[in-house]
Amino acid sequence: MTDKGLLVVLSGPSGAGKGTVMKALLKRNSNIRLSVSATTRAPRPGEENGREYHFLSREEFLRLSNSGGMLESACYCGNFYGTPTAPIARWTSEGRDVFLEIEVQGGAQVERKRPDTVSIFILPPSLEELEHRLRGRGTETEETVRKRLATARKELTAAEKYDYVVVNDSVDRAAEQICGILNAEKCRSFRNKRKIERMLKHD
Repeated sequence: MTDKGLLVVLSGPSGAGKGTVMKALLKRNSNIRLSVSATTRAPRPGEENGREYHFLSREEFLRLSNSGGMLESACYCGNFYGTPTAPIARWTSEGRDVFLEIEVQGGAQVERKRPDTVSIFILPPSLEELEHRLRGRGTETEETVRKRLATARKELTAAEKYDYVVVNDSVDRAAEQICGILNAEKCRSFRNKRKIERMLKHD
């Protein structure tokens, strides 16, 4: 019998480096799968539909959400984001650890529906560094940068509600810490209940 994989929420303000850390995790651990979110925002240069996001129109997104096809959905900086349910159920049943790289609003929805979720908040080294990263993208308008910084301050107040906080001052170190979190979570007693019961049956 294959043990179920973990469902992991990975959140943090825009510019904290969630995507970069996620790429490092996927290289380190072949058992990890990244859920591809759906969004109504326009693709950034270099992004492909179905890879970074499923890019949907507002009408398409709402239709899928209203039909129960999303584990969570949230509005962030004027755009909708959501997590399709079907791939998550399939991967976790196969024993894969599935990461949801989502915002705070969506993360809270997932934890209400799935109390067994492991939640990790990625912090930037400082707000100054966060602003530097956002401006360094070269894809954001001044108004968008200010909105993202204001949103980041609000999101930081939610960090203490997460199970774990990881500071992304080094991508490799952050990825290593998250791998350690996964290993520790798999050793928790409530996740090994079935294993213990199987042993007792054969005693």
